[in-house]
Amino acid sequence: MGKTNKSQNTVMRALNDVGLAAWFGGSLMGAIGLNGAAAEVDHPRERVKVANAGWARWTPANFAAIGAYTVGSLALTGANRGRVGGQKGVGSAALVKTGLTAAAMVATAYSRKLGQTLMNADDPIADGVTEPSTATQPEVADAQRKLKVMQWAIPVLTGATLVMDSKLGEQQRPSEVAKGVVRRLNPAA
Repeated sequence: MGKTNKSQNTVMRALNDVGLAAWFGGSLMGAIGLNGAAAEVDHPRERVKVANAGWARWTPANFAAIGAYTVGSLALTGANRGRVGGQKGVGSAALVKTGLTAAAMVATAYSRKLGQTLMNADDPIADGVTEPSTATQPEVADAQRKLKVMQWAIPVLTGATLVMDSKLGEQQRPSEVAKGVVRRLNPAA
């Protein structure tokens, strides 16, 4: 591997790591910090409005983070395709990471759709961002109940993806590469 490839891999790894960290951290902060703080707003008509403003500001950054992660992850998978096929355990770990990533993307898109329902509502009365009141419009209340679950699904899925990235990183240690290749060639070893 030449100098250019190593520096290119460093950039791709940074895109992967920073993008995934921002996606995970932003979703976790949103669920705990933003939604929690918005629920403390005194006026019930302002709670969802405050959260909507915060999520609307986060959306472009989150989109950029997901894009950076996707570009970096795909580039790293391509750069490590020999290990994915030749080192026992790497292919299955990469497959799990891909599945978690796909699930996190679906959860993020679905949450955005649900959030848009709240944004389109005319200042709904609510106990909290994900807690409807008895006065909340039915379609908004339904979206809130679903968001109550989805707000945790995204950090769980992206957190699990971070764990798989750690596993894949550990599998790059020379001793692990050697063991993995031997196990691939001789499963009884």
